Amino acid sequence: MTKTAFVTGATAGIGEATVRTLVASGWRCVATGRRKERLDALVSELGADKVHAACFDVRDSEAMDAAIAALPAEFAGVDLLVNNAGLAQGLSPAQEADLENWQTMIDTNVTAMVVLTRKLLPVLIERKGAVIAIGSVAGNYIYPGGNVYAGSKAFVNHFTLALRADLHGTGVRVTSIEPGMVETEFTLVRTGSQDASDDLYRGVDPMTGQDIADMIKWVAELPPHLNINRLEPMPVNQDFAGFRVARNT
Repeated sequence: MTKTAFVTGATAGIGEATVRTLVASGWRCVATGRRKERLDALVSELGADKVHAACFDVRDSEAMDAAIAALPAEFAGVDLLVNNAGLAQGLSPAQEADLENWQTMIDTNVTAMVVLTRKLLPVLIERKGAVIAIGSVAGNYIYPGGNVYAGSKAFVNHFTLALRADLHGTGVRVTSIEPGMVETEFTLVRTGSQDASDDLYRGVDPMTGQDIADMIKWVAELPPHLNINRLEPMPVNQDFAGFRVARNT
C-alpha cells in the first residue's frame, strides 16, 4: 500500500529534499508552502500522482483548513506528518530585537505547528502513522541573538516528546530531529543577505537538506514497533561547546 506524507515548508531546503526522497522511495506527498511556482515545479517534475501541491501560509488557519479539506482522496489518508516549516528572523539581542520578528517566529514555529498537528492527529491515529518534527540544536544550546528562535525550537523539541507521551498506546510514532548547521535558505531568510549566508557556511562542510531528508526517510520507514524519540545530528566541524566570559576593563 502506498503511504502518504504531509510535508510543510516543501519549497526549499529540508522540506523539498524530503518530498523528493520520499517520492523516490514510493511515497505520495502533500507538499505545502507559500511559493506556488516552486510547488508546481515539484508536481511537474515528480508527477501529479505522486505530489499534491497545497499552497498556503501555515500561519493562516483558515487557509490550512481549506487546503486539508481540498485534499484529493488518494492524498487524504495521511500516514506521516513532517513538521518542517519554520524560520528565524534577526540576530539582535533581546533588548534590541524587533517584536514583529519575534511574533512571526512564534506564529510560524510554534502556533502553526501545533494547529496543524492537532488537525491531522485523528487521521494519524486512525492509520497508526507517524509525526516527525524538525527542531534545532538551538533549542538545546543557547547562543547570543537566538532568544525567541531558540525558545521556539525548544518548544518544538519538547512538544514533540510530549506528543509521544500523549499518543502512548495509539501506535503513532513520534520523533524530534534537532539538527545543527544545515546549509539551506535559512540564513538568507534570517539576515536577508546572501553574503552573510555564504560567510556562515564557508569552510564548515555543513549538513545539507538531503542529509536530513535521508534521516526522515529512515525514521519513517522503520518497522512499526520501533520509535526514535529524538535525533541530534551536527556536522563534524560544529560542536555545542560555547562558554564565554566577559572581562572587566
